[in-house]
Formats: sequence, structure tokens, C-alpha cells
Amino acid sequence: MLYSPQNLPANDNLNRFAYSIAVKDEMFIQKGKMIAYYGALRFEAVGSGMLDILVKEAFNAPMYVHNYVVVTGAGSLIVADNCFDIASFDLADATFTIKASHCLGFTKGLRAQESTLPGYLTLVGTGTLLASSNGPVHFLEPPCRADEQAVVGWADLPSPSYCYDYAHVTNVLNAVGALSGITLSGEEKQLDFHGQGTVLIQSSEGGGGGLLQSIKSQMTGLAPDQLQDLSQSIATRLKG
Repeated sequence: MLYSPQNLPANDNLNRFAYSIAVKDEMFIQKGKMIAYYGALRFEAVGSGMLDILVKEAFNAPMYVHNYVVVTGAGSLIVADNCFDIASFDLADATFTIKASHCLGFTKGLRAQESTLPGYLTLVGTGTLLASSNGPVHFLEPPCRADEQAVVGWADLPSPSYCYDYAHVTNVLNAVGALSGITLSGEEKQLDFHGQGTVLIQSSEGGGGGLLQSIKSQMTGLAPDQLQDLSQSIATRLKG
């Protein structure tokens, strides 16, 4: 199908992997996710000039603030995320926690905060959230447990806790790995959800691409000496 400003859907999917936003007011978009646009749109770094007041009110997450740009003006914006599925969620006076690498954008009626669980953003208020997922999203009612790599986020729930199932750790090597912080599979390490709300899971686990995005999204919060240490760890791993 040939799209134009006249037939682009407003705030809806073009297909599973691309989403068209009718921009009428300021909103936050993750860097690198814009693939095309019509109209008089501007993309400005978060925290620049006249946008400082907006950022102060809507973005209280310093670890992730530089991963986003503010879109201003009027027009149609098309976003995508490496062939991940994209869905929008309309939140009304809600609390929604999402894996930071899957948060593509949100309107200024929502306030972004760092979650108590590393690697996640908590959005509070009323507005629209755009999220990506590795396959369609499914909704679960708690109490439930889920593989962390399959979790996209959760709505109106307390932060989950980790649950370790050592029945699957059958030898000393696996046990040492678990106790030393080595990442376990979903059969050995899950997120445990309780309370009234909704858990969102993706059809496939995050995989290498999602994991890489999550690591890159958290690098902005590292000091130079920590980045150097990370670089040395990567070099050692590559040699091995």
C-alpha cells in the first residue's frame, strides 16, 4: 500500500512492526526509532533550552534521560523497533512499569521514573505509552511467576521479587553460577508477581537483540571507570 499524509492511520499500526503517531503536542520518543515523518516536526535532545521545564516535570529518570528525544510540532511520525511488534497502551491515572529497552515513547501526561527493579522504567499518570515486544503481548492476572526475559512489564502492581527454583540446579557448577550472579534461565530464575493488576509477557524471550538493547540503555548511567571496566570484561570474554 502507498501511504501519504491523507491515508496514514492516526495513532495506529501500519502493520505489526510499524506505528503511525499523529503528533499534536510534545512527546518523548526513544532515539533511533523514527523511520519517517510528514509535517513540521522537530526532534530535540532531552533537557535542551525551552524543553527543560517539560523534562523536569515528565522525566525523573537520569539513567535513561539521554536515550530519548522530545518530538514537537504537528505531523505524522512513523516509528519501528528492529522488527519487534509494537503496541500502544492508553493509561488513565495508572502506574505502568516497562522494561526500559521496550519503552519506545510516551506522551507528556505520563511521568517517567526509574523503577526499583534495575532495567525498568515506571510511568505514572494519564497518557499513551508505545511499547515493543518480541512477538505479540499476552496479559496475565497475578499471582503468577514469569521468566524475566519474557516479561515486558506490569501495570498497577507492586514491584515483583525474584524467585529461584533450585530443583533445576542439579550440579555444583550450576549452583556456584547462581550464587555468583550468573544469569540463569527462566526455569531457575523467575519474577514473582502478587497483588491486583496485570502482567504483560511477550511471546518469545528477549533474546540477544533485546538483551543488547537493555545493556546499551543502561550504559548512560556508568561512570568512565565503570565503562573501562566493562570494556575490559568484554575484551576478556572475546578472547575466551
